[in-house]
This record gives sequence, structure tokens and C-alpha cells, in this order.
Amino acid sequence: MIRTWEDLEEMKQEAIILREKWYITMRNANTRSERAECVRNYNALRGVIKALQWAQGGHENPLS
Repeated sequence: MIRTWEDLEEMKQEAIILREKWYITMRNANTRSERAECVRNYNALRGVIKALQWAQGGHENPLS
């Protein structure tokens, strides 16, 4: 299935919102394991955002 530019932008915005929610959750986490889960999800969403920006014509390689 081919995605439109609007689809990519919508997915990127959703990922940005989720990334910020995980950041807030991480700051409020009480245990090390909770913080670790938040950091994993936050970093995964950073990769998603970077890949979507690249797909939209960004110049930065998402693998670097």
C-alpha cells in the first residue's frame, strides 16, 4: 500500500505526541525498570520520527 504525504505527516505527528508522553512518563517513573521501559519506547519513537522525516525528503540518513 502506498502512503500519501498526508499519511506520513499524520504518522509523524502521532509519533511526536507519543514520544513526548513517554518522556513525561519517564520523568514521573518511580522505579528503574519503569524508567528503562520509557527510555526504550522514547528512543524507538525517535527512530520512527527520523525515518518518517527521511521518507518525506529529509537529507539525514535514518541509520546514522
